[in-house]
Amino acid sequence: MLKTNTESVKGYKEMNISYTLLRAEENSGNLTIFLPGAGYTIRSPLFHYSTDIFLNKGFDVLQVNYQYNDKVYAEFSMEELSEAIKYDVRTVIDTVLKETSYENFYIIGKSLGTIAMSSELRRDIFEEAKAVWLTPLIQRDDVFDAMVSSTNSGLCFIGDNDHCYTEERFNQLANNPKIVARLIPNVNHSLEYENNTVESIEVLKSVIDDINNF
Repeated sequence: MLKTNTESVKGYKEMNISYTLLRAEENSGNLTIFLPGAGYTIRSPLFHYSTDIFLNKGFDVLQVNYQYNDKVYAEFSMEELSEAIKYDVRTVIDTVLKETSYENFYIIGKSLGTIAMSSELRRDIFEEAKAVWLTPLIQRDDVFDAMVSSTNSGLCFIGDNDHCYTEERFNQLANNPKIVARLIPNVNHSLEYENNTVESIEVLKSVIDDINNF
């Protein structure tokens, strides 16, 4: 039976950061960590179906439910928001790992979440973690450098109609033999076509298939 536990921690500047730990079985030993985007939440399609995949594989699932679109963050610069997400994600992860030990990890980050993901993958505990980069912010040096130099097995998905996409940087990270990089023509930052719902669903299915087989 699925067990769901939602808690919160004090994050950056003492703001509450909610997280949910889903457990499909006792003593799994395997954990998938989901780091959503600012607007692309845990309830969005890519995360909804990916959560099901990992629960069905017997993984525990940790969903970090930060709310950076909230008005309390409105005055934050991008630099401060980057510090906040790295601090908040590390605090949540450390809280969970104090109570349960795991041997195998996946980290799945979307957009803003790839900032924290880039930081977390430098930790020794995640040395063997598998990484799924969904529309990574490759225009940022910290994310780009983390991907180019990554020794973690990785999957990357981005569209050439994504405002974060640059051909030069994508080609450089695609040269990393540890990362399988998928460039999807004409899709945006949500990995969707602007005016074609049916084809967007096909993209969703393809991405979920790749994650399932990773």
